[in-house]
Amino acid sequence: MGIQKRLLGSYVIVSLITIAILEIILIAFVNYYYYHNVERILINQAELSASFFQQYFDEVDFKEQSARLLKGVSENSAAQVQIIDATGQILQDSMGYQSGENIVDFQDVQEAKDGNIGIWRGSDPSSDEAILAVSYPLQANETIVGFVRFVTSLTGTQAAIRQITTIFITIGLFVLAIVAVLSVLVSRTITSSIKELKLAAGKMAEGDFNVTIKQRYKDELGTLSDTLNMMAAKIRRDEQLKNDFISSVSHELRTPLTSIKGWAVTLQSSEGDDQQLLRDGLEIIETESDRLTSLVDELLDLSKLDNGQIILSCAPLAVGELLQHIGKQLTPRADRQHISLNVRIPDNLPIILADENRMKQVLINLIDNALKFTEPDGVISMYAYLDSRQRKVIITVEDTGVGISEQDLNSVFRKFYKGSDNTAGSGLGLSISKQIMELHGGELRIHSQLGKGTKIEMYLPQ
Repeated sequence: MGIQKRLLGSYVIVSLITIAILEIILIAFVNYYYYHNVERILINQAELSASFFQQYFDEVDFKEQSARLLKGVSENSAAQVQIIDATGQILQDSMGYQSGENIVDFQDVQEAKDGNIGIWRGSDPSSDEAILAVSYPLQANETIVGFVRFVTSLTGTQAAIRQITTIFITIGLFVLAIVAVLSVLVSRTITSSIKELKLAAGKMAEGDFNVTIKQRYKDELGTLSDTLNMMAAKIRRDEQLKNDFISSVSHELRTPLTSIKGWAVTLQSSEGDDQQLLRDGLEIIETESDRLTSLVDELLDLSKLDNGQIILSCAPLAVGELLQHIGKQLTPRADRQHISLNVRIPDNLPIILADENRMKQVLINLIDNALKFTEPDGVISMYAYLDSRQRKVIITVEDTGVGISEQDLNSVFRKFYKGSDNTAGSGLGLSISKQIMELHGGELRIHSQLGKGTKIEMYLPQ
């Protein structure tokens, strides 16, 4: 059973149960109201008749004056009035029926004999017509001498109740029909959105991420539509980054391979007499081999990080010694590019627990990026300090380079992202560095302004 049928069935069943309960309550109330009203009228008339008897007939012979009593109490009543003696025999009947008959066995008469108001609802023995009878004791000198009995037909009352019941049921069915129609419309608004989501999800499963789902309503399904649209957009962006990465990596691989092959062919064809040519060729082959090795290492690191296969070899690490070592290692390259590389190390740096090789990898990557984007005569500063309030050691790499635009700044940590420039590289360094910092329980933050330089902070737990 589909969602639309289940929704429709649920709405109709709930509405049917609700309407049925209301109908039962209303019909029960109508029955009570009509029957109680008729009963109350007869009781009032019986009480008035008893009061009339007490006032005018309690000192006279009851049987002899029964006709006058009947005439006095029946003038203002549309019901059938019976005057009954203490034994239950009918003395007078306003309809002229059953005079002399003994009706002591009727429930209302039995109750009246006990001094109470007797009420009985049933069928007339002679006509099977539904009737209501009320009997009231008549007392003289505190002795029950007889009863006055009012009998009325319930045919009209029952007809009125049936008519009102029919109206209620008709209204209930009409309301149920409206609910059913509205349920169909509401369920269609839900299922139509679900069908669109299903269709879009099917296209995405087939690899089509250009599909866009229109948000019909601002509800959970609308939120899901937005989520799928954002997911498709992210996948498209990642696909584009992947394609750019493949293109970039292909170029990065092709360039050193071309140089290696070219110099290999050159050296092979030479007679070997030119030692300078041999040294230059071997140096270039070594340099390009190192580039290939670095690129392959980055790809392996990315794969291991994504699969959670990198395990840190943490040990006590002196941050100051690490920074001095990195500074000595990269100063020659900075000098070749006419860039000043400054290293500042305070005396109060604590020993931290970290993987030395991975920390070197992060710092070398950060300074390598700074060297790429800093013009000659620029300055790169690497320093560290202790933030005692946060209980963290903060290592900072700051340059006076070209900076990063605000648009690129939000994406620099994404895999394969290389920004709007065409600088060589895989676009993996910052992403890998960020994940290595997170494995240490630290954080990598970047601040930059276009044309003013970049500042990257490494937060490491003390």
